[in-house]
Amino acid sequence: MTTRRSDTTRAAILSAARERFASDGFERATIRAIAADARIDPSMVMRYYGSKEGLFAAAAEFDLRLPDLGSTPPGEVGAALVAHFLHRWEGDETLLALLRAAVTQEAAAERMRTVFAAQLGPVAGRLAPDPAQAATRAGLIATQMLGFALCRFVLRLPPVVGLGREETIAWLAPTIQRYLTGSAI
Repeated sequence: MTTRRSDTTRAAILSAARERFASDGFERATIRAIAADARIDPSMVMRYYGSKEGLFAAAAEFDLRLPDLGSTPPGEVGAALVAHFLHRWEGDETLLALLRAAVTQEAAAERMRTVFAAQLGPVAGRLAPDPAQAATRAGLIATQMLGFALCRFVLRLPPVVGLGREETIAWLAPTIQRYLTGSAI
């Protein structure tokens, strides 16, 4: 019974933390506010996660859920990845919270680096003409997708916010495609 209650409490804390970090960002989100949202005492948050940084790291656990690109025609992989990233950014408050926090918090920045390297690196390695360039290619893809997400969802630059889905794919896909399969020069 205690384990079930503990699991329920942890789940409530993580859910509240994801929402609070997404809406307020890392800096403004407080343990007290997260605890209030979860309807628990703030000491419980500290008991389970130790610190705000520990809570954020737990709340920021996510999977990019990259699609299986094995059946995607080689020339369409860039478009498929851009479409996928758009879908992920639009539907995951954790990803946005992590992006906001990564700008000012080293722990969040390291988490973002780890996620992109571990999850995008293997995709780049499979598609790159030279697998030794996988890390570089994955990093360049991250520059495009993270930069776009920052401008669209955090900074809310009007021209970028105003782009429709197909228009966004048309603009970004050729660059992502080149990063994946094109020559370095």
